[in-house]
Amino acid sequence: MAVDYTVIVVYLVGMLAVGWWGMRRAKSKSEFLVAGRRLGPTMYSGTMAAIVLGGASTIGGVGLGYQYGLSGAWMVFTIGLGLLALSIFFSARIARLKVYTVSEMLDLRYGGRAGVISGVVMWAYTLMLAVTSTIAYATIFDVLFDMNRTVAIILGGSIVVAYSTLGGMWSITLTDMVQFVVKTIGVLLLLLPIAIVKAGGFSEMKAQLPTEYFDPLGIGGETIFTYVLIYTFGMLIGQDIWQRVFTAGSDRTAKWGGTVAGTYCLVYALAGAVIGTAAKVLYPKLDSADDAFATIVKDELPMGVRGLVLAAALAAVMSTSSGALIACATVANNDIWSRLRGAVTTASDATASDEERDEVRGNRAFILIMGVAVICTAIALNNVVEALTVAYNLLVGGLLVPILGGLLWKRGTAQGALAAVAVGGLAVIGLMASYGILANEPIYYGLLSSLAVYVIVSLATPATDPAVLAAWRERLAGRGSEPVSESVPAHQ
Repeated sequence: MAVDYTVIVVYLVGMLAVGWWGMRRAKSKSEFLVAGRRLGPTMYSGTMAAIVLGGASTIGGVGLGYQYGLSGAWMVFTIGLGLLALSIFFSARIARLKVYTVSEMLDLRYGGRAGVISGVVMWAYTLMLAVTSTIAYATIFDVLFDMNRTVAIILGGSIVVAYSTLGGMWSITLTDMVQFVVKTIGVLLLLLPIAIVKAGGFSEMKAQLPTEYFDPLGIGGETIFTYVLIYTFGMLIGQDIWQRVFTAGSDRTAKWGGTVAGTYCLVYALAGAVIGTAAKVLYPKLDSADDAFATIVKDELPMGVRGLVLAAALAAVMSTSSGALIACATVANNDIWSRLRGAVTTASDATASDEERDEVRGNRAFILIMGVAVICTAIALNNVVEALTVAYNLLVGGLLVPILGGLLWKRGTAQGALAAVAVGGLAVIGLMASYGILANEPIYYGLLSSLAVYVIVSLATPATDPAVLAAWRERLAGRGSEPVSESVPAHQ
């Protein structure tokens, strides 16, 4: 394993080095939080694919393939569909808003009264997303070094917190590009063909496994529908995803770069399911489906290649973890702390470059604080699936309707948006307590109640001030105020 260890150590040291280099570039709030809003299509596509394809998509995707066969691709497939929908229909408008958080978008659209409550919901989502990604380090480091769970979480989490705190979005963007390349080589170009060959090819896989393993809908229609509600719609409104859209250098980059990333996700989804199906042939009686990835890597890959593929799994986890961490810190600082202390800067206000430089230190401190909170929570928490389900149920149940309503329906009001967030969020929490966290009913009924309240309250209250709507349309058209740094040409 010495060669494998060397590959992993070099990779981890490289991540820290990139973080240090990114610190030299992050000289303003815009540079630190959204990479100066000037990424070109190559970097934008790679980093967007990296953040949405995390440990759940890699280790979990292979596990679903082990359990259900090819239809196990649906979870990651719906993530790709959500990214495609976001990129094609909404990303250009989102990028033109020139904001830093989803709550700032709601303030612009509804007149500055939706920020704190939506910020709390988004903060809870991004925190749990970061926690679930951080827990995955325990699985990978256990395979690598037979390491204690707590030590593994602290080691992996500390590396992510270090490079994210140093350089903000620039460090995360650069490390995500490395992680994207490592993932592509490790999972798609190495593990996928080797797993198929070791299992005897598709003919042998079909001979060894039940026919339902090759049924595209074998996982069940209700499960697929739930995946669409949670993951496809979750991609449309998550702060971690929007913050990447904000980094795009142009409308075209946001639209077509995201489309390329979404297409890549569809390919990755199928690859994970095929690898899991091959693992079922090789190891038909594993104790847990989630062990399929680690087992096939450990037992079937040659020295060196094994280290690279494990680095790919580590890359998948780190990219999602770092993206969720900076999103969590951005929401905590901009949408909650700054408002509670009475120093609110609205999304429509232009910020001088000197003031932005002063804010870098504050945002860096929040990443560090949130990073410590994420590591501590990850150590205390055991059930990853339940934590991730709670996060996405709160996000979709509480925020989907007011966000998409604001983008698509001009009659929506601030009162309707606040009522939708409150009712949808509370309904999801109550229904999870009643039906169980993993039940489908909480997201179904929570979303319906949020939609009903949004429409009824909006129609029952005065329409949004025409001046607010006029300012909103100006920003959507790209004619709002922009930070000084955004005049720099797009970075490829």
